[in-house]
Amino acid sequence: MVRGPGAVLTRRWAPRPGALVVVAALTLPLFVTGIPLVPHTGVEALLYDVVLFNTAPVLALVFCVRAGRRHPGERVVWWGAALTMALTMAGNVVFGLAAAQPGGAPYPSAADAWWLASYLPLFAVPPALLRLRLRRLRATTWLDGLIGALGVTAVAVVYVIGPWLEAPGLSGLEAAVTLAYPIADVLILALIGAVVAVVGLRADRLLVLTCVVLANKAVGDLLLTAEQADGGYVPGGPLDLLWIGNAVLITAAAVYLPGPVRPRAADETGTGRRAVVVPLACTGASLVVLGLEWGDVRLGVGELCAVGCLVASMARTALTVPELRALHDARRQASTDELTGLTNRRGLVREAEQHLAAGRRVALALVDLDGFKAVNDGLGHAAGDELLRLLAERFQEAVRPGDLVARLGGDEFAVLLPDATSADAHQCARRVHELACRPVDLDGVVTRVGASVGIAGAPDQAGTVAELLHRADIAMYAAKARRGGVRWYAPGDADAATSDAAEPPAGDGALLFRPWQGSGDRILAAVAMVRTDASLPLAPAGLALLDDTLRAVAGWWEAAPVPAVVTVTAADVTTSRVPDRIAAALLRSGLPAGALVVSLDRDALVAHPDEVPPLLSALQARGISSAVPALGTGALALVALQDLPADRVLLDRALTRDVVRNRRANLVVAHTVALARALGSTVLAESVDEHSDAALTRLGCEVLRPTAPLPPEEFARRLRRSDPVPPSPVAG
Repeated sequence: MVRGPGAVLTRRWAPRPGALVVVAALTLPLFVTGIPLVPHTGVEALLYDVVLFNTAPVLALVFCVRAGRRHPGERVVWWGAALTMALTMAGNVVFGLAAAQPGGAPYPSAADAWWLASYLPLFAVPPALLRLRLRRLRATTWLDGLIGALGVTAVAVVYVIGPWLEAPGLSGLEAAVTLAYPIADVLILALIGAVVAVVGLRADRLLVLTCVVLANKAVGDLLLTAEQADGGYVPGGPLDLLWIGNAVLITAAAVYLPGPVRPRAADETGTGRRAVVVPLACTGASLVVLGLEWGDVRLGVGELCAVGCLVASMARTALTVPELRALHDARRQASTDELTGLTNRRGLVREAEQHLAAGRRVALALVDLDGFKAVNDGLGHAAGDELLRLLAERFQEAVRPGDLVARLGGDEFAVLLPDATSADAHQCARRVHELACRPVDLDGVVTRVGASVGIAGAPDQAGTVAELLHRADIAMYAAKARRGGVRWYAPGDADAATSDAAEPPAGDGALLFRPWQGSGDRILAAVAMVRTDASLPLAPAGLALLDDTLRAVAGWWEAAPVPAVVTVTAADVTTSRVPDRIAAALLRSGLPAGALVVSLDRDALVAHPDEVPPLLSALQARGISSAVPALGTGALALVALQDLPADRVLLDRALTRDVVRNRRANLVVAHTVALARALGSTVLAESVDEHSDAALTRLGCEVLRPTAPLPPEEFARRLRRSDPVPPSPVAG
């Protein structure tokens, strides 16, 4: 190893690969200067026929070996090319030595053995390239390659080898060598045809360059054979430029093109118009060969190859028909929802794009089911699937001919209404909403869900399908924020849909806990929340996440006995054995009944006023705490309290926000608190402002101050840093 200043000098003067490629390319114009001097003198032969003629092949040999060592995955390709160059140069040396003898080189000579041997490693290069670039070949792709090979062979045999077979004066070893070159060249051309037929016209640069080099070699060898037959090959002529050019191309490829290439699947090679150009061309060429050559007494090799090409083409056609049918079915299935048979999101988008491209007005209604998750979890996935199928049938009956009903996924549907006026779209959305809210009989269990419908129109409110979907989605969530119903898109809805900016982002299905703090920043409860989608606001966690919630509580219960709050929805109330289900979950978790507070949402109280009191009594009998919101702001709220045996009551903000400014509101709150406490319930109120919170505290309310939701681990760490007091959790 050279060290010290010499090493620096060596690195400084070490030639770069790019510079050597330029050197190889310069040999072409320099060699041209010697063509007029043929036949060369001794000095000229040394300069042109030895130095310039072999510079590019030597560089190609060196860089092919280098590329094979640096990229083991392509070793067969580059070392095959290197071996081809080595055998070719060996033939050149043998021929040059023989040509220097008196009388020149004989034909055939030992050089022909080296030149013919150079074909063998060359034949391995195209298959190796295909193996690296294609993961898997279908039967039709193999047939494409066979069609290309046979078609090219048919033409080459008839119009390339044929003339040599009929050439007079050839016999013995001379005839064998003379025919060996065109036969090998025909095999090369067949390989080119097969490669191009397999990869189509989208081959990468290395494959294209390989085909060019092979074709160039075939042409040069055929011209060389012609010269040999006409009186002998003389070195230094224009024909030598073909081999020098090939060596330059191989050198450049070995320097710039080796490296990993993403393998393509069979589907990426055998489809498309450009992929069938070569097989069709080869089939047509075979028909021409048969048409021109048919009629003589004998059936030659060319005709046999043409017949084989046609047979392979017919087999390819026979396999293509079921492939096209399967492709059609796959495209249809790709646009159809498997569960309901409705169009899916892809089909809806494609249909909407066609209408917008034609300049037609369209309206889009997005329908999201409220309470579906509770049905799906409470009655099972089979019942949930049946509910979706029944609702899909209802929705199809509610639309006009030409309207499109689609299921976008989960419990979300869409209705596309071409050429619909605002009144038509609103009327259709109202029908869909009404049908969604009707009771459904699921194997003897009658249940119901709600729906939130958002509508947007194009081109008035959106210019593209993406904008139309986005605005209808915003309107739908605005409707959901207002407890369901139908809502047209309005610019202000975007603010309402994203108003919960304090909530940290969470992944789909992530369980979070919103701490509620009482006086003195004491943590009173952990309200379980979940985000079903990263782009949506948080929602109260229901019974579907009961086990997950209790597992999280178990992580902090010993250190800080703070209960978690889970929400029971209207759909949960209709399912049977809810108290038993909750008690069983507590038993599995090993936690006491005080570790959980069951909160009923407002929809459950309104939709099932008769079922709620027995449910609360059953929970109370099992020692499980409950919480309900106070319905209304007046006498009705007071009347409802007597029938709701809940442990905790959450006052409506519409009442508590005016407790300071409005004397009547103050009196109602005072009487509500007095009645609830007399019935054995604790009264909770969300924080309003400093003065209102002080007034609510004086009236006997436990004021709850919400904070940002936290993951279970972070919530547990916060509990360890605080002083939790668990007796007054919030109603969800």
